[in-house]
Amino acid sequence: MSIADIKKNTETKMAQSITALNGHLSKIRTGRANPALLESVMVDYYGNPTPIHQVANIALLDARTISVQPWEKGMAPKIEKAIRESDLGLNPSAQGDLLRVPMPALTEERRRELTKVVRSTGEDCKVAVRNLRRDANEQVKKLVKDKLASEDDERRAQDDVQKLTDRTVAEVDRLVQGKEAEIMAV
Repeated sequence: MSIADIKKNTETKMAQSITALNGHLSKIRTGRANPALLESVMVDYYGNPTPIHQVANIALLDARTISVQPWEKGMAPKIEKAIRESDLGLNPSAQGDLLRVPMPALTEERRRELTKVVRSTGEDCKVAVRNLRRDANEQVKKLVKDKLASEDDERRAQDDVQKLTDRTVAEVDRLVQGKEAEIMAV
């Protein structure tokens, strides 16, 4: 493995960390409705726990209401029960086969708790990025030890990896601040 391979591999993994952070942040509830909130809900589908999006169509009715349209007639009560029992604090109401899931307004205290969760998620992502940096630097040092690269190459590679780390951490900070602002907006 060359230094270029190490840098490319590290860059790819850091991009995956940002993607994972985006996924986690999209599931954190703000005052607005977001279909991604229900992705973690599992429905009992003929004895098997199944993700809700595999048994129903999820869409937005308006800015504060999610609609869930089951694909099978008998699934509405099971989906309603699964949403109620999830830890999302949502209370769906059935209207025929259509389930409406209104987003309750967030209290100030709950908003502060959610910002702490967002910061914690961002910090976890930063730790992952720093671990990737450490792994890349160790791989470069191993190349130098095995006489496959010079010490100048090692210094340059470490500088490049540090710049990549700084850019990624700045992106994490930007995403976390954006989500905090979104949560605190009344």
